[in-house]
Amino acid sequence: MELPHCLPIVVHYNAKIGKNCTLHQFVTIGGNGRGKAPIIGDNCFVGAGAVIIGDIKIGNNVTVGANAVVTKDVPDNATVGGVPAKILHYNHPGMFIKNPI
Repeated sequence: MELPHCLPIVVHYNAKIGKNCTLHQFVTIGGNGRGKAPIIGDNCFVGAGAVIIGDIKIGNNVTVGANAVVTKDVPDNATVGGVPAKILHYNHPGMFIKNPI
C-alpha cells in the first residue's frame, strides 16, 4: 500500500486492502457499525477526501475519484466518482489521474 501524503487517513480495523493500492490524504475507510468493513481489491487508487464506508467490496483495478462517497459495491476495472459515487467508466482504470497504476 502506498500513502503518498502523511495527512489523516482513517482505516477501520476490519478493513482489508489489497496489494499495490494508493490512498491519498483525508481518505476514510469505515465500517457499518456492526464490525463489517470494506474489502478493497488489488491495484486500486483512492483519491483525496474519498469515503468508502459499509460492508462493501471494491474490485481490482478500481479508481475512486477525489471526494467520492462509495456506499455500494464497485466491480473490477471501474472508475467511480461523485456523491454518492457512480460508475463513470469501465476498463480504463486510472484514466482520471495523472500517473495511472
